Amino acid sequence: MKTFTDQIGNTHTFTETPKRIVSLVPSQTELLFDLGLEDKIVGITKFCVHPYHLKSTKKIIGGTKKVHIEKIRLLQPDIIIANKEENTLEIVESLKDIAPVWVSDIITIDNNIAMIEQLGQIFSVRTQARQWIDKINFGLADFKEYIKDKPEKRAAYFIWKNPYMVAGNDTFINELLKLNKITNIYEKNEGRYPEVIVQKMRIQGDPHIIFLSSEPYPFKDEDAFELGRHTHHAQTIFVDGEMFSWYGSRLVKAFPYFKQLRERMVDHDHDHDHGHHH
Repeated sequence: MKTFTDQIGNTHTFTETPKRIVSLVPSQTELLFDLGLEDKIVGITKFCVHPYHLKSTKKIIGGTKKVHIEKIRLLQPDIIIANKEENTLEIVESLKDIAPVWVSDIITIDNNIAMIEQLGQIFSVRTQARQWIDKINFGLADFKEYIKDKPEKRAAYFIWKNPYMVAGNDTFINELLKLNKITNIYEKNEGRYPEVIVQKMRIQGDPHIIFLSSEPYPFKDEDAFELGRHTHHAQTIFVDGEMFSWYGSRLVKAFPYFKQLRERMVDHDHDHDHGHHH
């Protein structure tokens, strides 16, 4: 008997190592694969696109917000892996009688490491979990060294249009922006993904950079142009949303991506609130 408390405080007891996993979270599906658990994954969502071949080898049980309960029941999972933000409380409640629903809640890199560690214990793949944690810690230390003398930037990180929505506080995206020495101009707004009035962007904090995430909304060039008009010459950059919002093993790839991203940023020498450039 092993007992685990998930990241929202629910306790789950397993008499043996779970062998049939349904994953309701794309980034956690990728992590389970990277932990060597491919053969134990029986069901995934239609958004679980990494690694790509799983879509054809595993049963698709719906999306992240809308799951097909009967399909999950027929798979006879002995654990269902969910996430507080990606999935709804209703989904978690509706699946509890099928199998234990282990829920992650990830805002910080530390939360992410704790999740990897616990999944390593639950599935008896501690060594693999440790290897991924070491890779993350190594990449993080290296990136912190790289970024430490780079200038601070102000940015807005857009995730949706009609209405315009941004990443706000208490989000993994915001934590990664901070790591990149980027101040989120919407960090003080109410809500984790606030709706914003883009006409007020200058007053709100006049960003140096507007990030347009590749997911969940497919932004176009005209969106970049439209948003840029509401700033003093902000640079608009289309970014890979997976690098900013996927936790799990994806972080290992995110650090080199962030370095490349920084190299694309133009220096704002005309900006006076950054002290002197040498």
